[in-house]
Amino acid sequence: MFRMKTDISHMKQAVLTVLLILSLSLVQAQTVQQLPPPVPESVVFAGQTIKLDRPDLRERMDRELIAFTYSHSTSTLMIKRANKYFPVVEPILKRMGVPDDLKYLMVIESNLDPQAASGAGAAGLWQFTQSTGRAYGLEVNANIDERYNIYKATEAACRFLLEAYGKYGNWMTVAASYNGGQQGMDRRIEAQQETDALDMWLVEETSRYMFRLLVAKMMFENPAQFGFRLKPQDLYPYIPIKEQVKITDPVEDLVKFAHDHGITYADLKRANLWLRESKLNNKSHRTYYIDIPSK
Repeated sequence: MFRMKTDISHMKQAVLTVLLILSLSLVQAQTVQQLPPPVPESVVFAGQTIKLDRPDLRERMDRELIAFTYSHSTSTLMIKRANKYFPVVEPILKRMGVPDDLKYLMVIESNLDPQAASGAGAAGLWQFTQSTGRAYGLEVNANIDERYNIYKATEAACRFLLEAYGKYGNWMTVAASYNGGQQGMDRRIEAQQETDALDMWLVEETSRYMFRLLVAKMMFENPAQFGFRLKPQDLYPYIPIKEQVKITDPVEDLVKFAHDHGITYADLKRANLWLRESKLNNKSHRTYYIDIPSK
């Protein structure tokens, strides 16, 4: 009897040892799989080749490669959402003459969350503040907030970017100015006697911003090298617009308006986040276009 108990005890210990070895092997395999990509020798962004041969540039790039690789939930959601919003934004950038790579600013700004709002008061995919949004042509009030209108906010972002490029002639400096403001960038250019933001001493947020932009492009072009292996069916679908209804008068009841067009109020709000209340005041009889999404 004593010998039998001893044998059983040894068997349990052997099983536990095997399980421990398997567990450690699995952890090791996952760790290897999730290693971030190495810092490349150079990155092409908006037609500009950015060499990463300086130690400070390599270190700054490496930091963001690590951050994107291990921010699993955020990176996964961004990849999924891109399939929904890039098809809307890309034609607008092309029409307005802005390089396609500048769409990644939207990624860094909002994580592609159309309802994103920051503690500093920025809102929407492009994260305009109220004052900056108005300065670039957006209507912002309690009833209508076009910072949440993907078409108009993208056009406003293009106007900002083209204006900044006219001043700086360098898209990375333009990107830095999108984060820190053109006035702030102007002051730093004058104070440091440099024209390329990559060569300037900037606040950490802006300094990181440029490299997050470069890494975002790398990740969206090749998610697998960051450990994200999503199938086409995993991506959030682009929902085409069935029609756009031209509005020049007030709409007193958007719930009724939605039902009259064969959709729910929730469908209407998801497709038109810029409508901030359950009615459209429009006392000045401006022209608006309300999207009616496909089912």
